Amino acid sequence: QVQLVESGGGLVQPGGSLRLSCAASGFTFSGYTINWYRRAPGKEREFVAGIMWTARGTAYADSVKGRFTISRDNAKNTVYLQMNSLKPVDTAVYYCNARIGTTYDYWGQGTQVTVSS
Repeated sequence: QVQLVESGGGLVQPGGSLRLSCAASGFTFSGYTINWYRRAPGKEREFVAGIMWTARGTAYADSVKGRFTISRDNAKNTVYLQMNSLKPVDTAVYYCNARIGTTYDYWGQGTQVTVSS
């Protein structure tokens, strides 16, 4: 029943925008830090952005700061990643993660983002 489902990925040209969604079922985001990670082909997984429950504090990787925005809709139990000014280096599978310390750690299946002309 515990499930995270990412959506919104696709093919976009450099400079374009996409909005990714992460919807939770079987639990609520209350108390969790929600993160977006990505894995490019042949590369290690890297942190992209995160949003805390408390005060909705956010954090971003330097590579996406100023271009990406993470937000949450508590009523919909959904977290979003707005991605603007996309670059080819942003091409990756993007994963949603819900975490509380080392006690809870849930992952979605990933959604493909491809930035190409």
